[in-house]
Amino acid sequence: MYYFTCNIFSFSYARSIDDVRTIVKHAKLDHKNLTNTAQAVYYPKDEEGHDIGNIKLLEVDEHILGEIKKGSEMCFKGALNEKVVFCTESRTYEVKEAEISNSLLLVKNLKHAQATSRSPIKSPKGGVNTSMDSSIEEDEDPEKPDTIDEVERKDVVQIFHDYFELRQVKPKYRKIIDLLRLTRYAGPENEHLIDRSLLFRFNQLLDTVQCSKDEFHEGLKIYRAIEVNDRVRMLDIEYEYRVLTLLLSVVTENSWELDAIDKDVTLEAMQGIIPFEVVDGIFNVYTTPSERMPGRFQYREDLVCAVFAEKILQHGLKFHIDEFLVTWQEALPEGFEANEQYLRGIGIIDREGSVPCVRGLNEADLPMNLLGRLNMLFRTKERWNLEQIEPYIECFATPTAGVTSILAKYTRSLVVKGVRMYVSKH
Repeated sequence: MYYFTCNIFSFSYARSIDDVRTIVKHAKLDHKNLTNTAQAVYYPKDEEGHDIGNIKLLEVDEHILGEIKKGSEMCFKGALNEKVVFCTESRTYEVKEAEISNSLLLVKNLKHAQATSRSPIKSPKGGVNTSMDSSIEEDEDPEKPDTIDEVERKDVVQIFHDYFELRQVKPKYRKIIDLLRLTRYAGPENEHLIDRSLLFRFNQLLDTVQCSKDEFHEGLKIYRAIEVNDRVRMLDIEYEYRVLTLLLSVVTENSWELDAIDKDVTLEAMQGIIPFEVVDGIFNVYTTPSERMPGRFQYREDLVCAVFAEKILQHGLKFHIDEFLVTWQEALPEGFEANEQYLRGIGIIDREGSVPCVRGLNEADLPMNLLGRLNMLFRTKERWNLEQIEPYIECFATPTAGVTSILAKYTRSLVVKGVRMYVSKH
């Protein structure tokens, strides 16, 4: 057994070996069960030059611990009116302060049992100094003086009554939209209308948005943001639609198969028509490497179809579902097929009304307050099934509370013709 004592008296006082032996005697401890070195723990000094309030405890999971060991960058993010988040290079965590039931002392260089004994203490597994009963093994003389023959001073760095608790959450992308939609890029001919002071460089935006670097890259793809003249920009929907249509026309002109797109030829065809950075950025957003032909690309059907649907639905008009599907399909380039799933997060289909219809409802336009968002959703549509409402709620989900848990808490559910539907709780 190793031994340490706490000192709550004058800072000029230092415990001696005799003090320790007296305490051991009063505590009725057997010296044969103690190791050689006692450690006297002293409370921190609250005086000038001794700052005891600059350390916080942070509870970490295996992912964060691994990142710390690798020396990866980590940071806290949060503006004045935002809750703080903690970010590694690939994950985002919500930060909450939690209380500790007992006081926790942080002591620098406090020794464990093995380091407080000069005797070779061996465990049954071979050679590891882990036993606390060295005296029992090596001292059979009851008259031998106390084992403790040295006292080391150990100062408490800080006393903790709380710590920061971390819970992984989905990245908070809303700021990307809020900051970039004010300066949407609509072509070089319209740049004179843009306030340059409102534009952000990549790192400036990354420092502002509450998400990790990897998640930030993904967020830029989700909202189809690209870099133009060293600034991150979202595109005006009309301009984006025009550029994408021109890019897709190159496929038809060259009679390419949909998974055999040549990037270099496409970029060359756009020279003098669209700025290179815009063409390159949009091409990278809308394509993925071809699985069949190395070095070639294919357009993502889901993104292409979604943009064409958004163009049709952008004015908030209602369409009869059959008419909309025909219009949507006719607008798409050859080889692309309209699918209701591609309306996820940009439009809703209402088959419960007297006339089945489609209307635009962009997730990016809804409030970031959960209750406010639910109120708006139920004003737009009285009843929702899980597939319909999920894209509008999933930004509030966490690894421990999914969309269904959120809906169970904040909505009422009922079963209609074998399908679970969610309605307003009030």
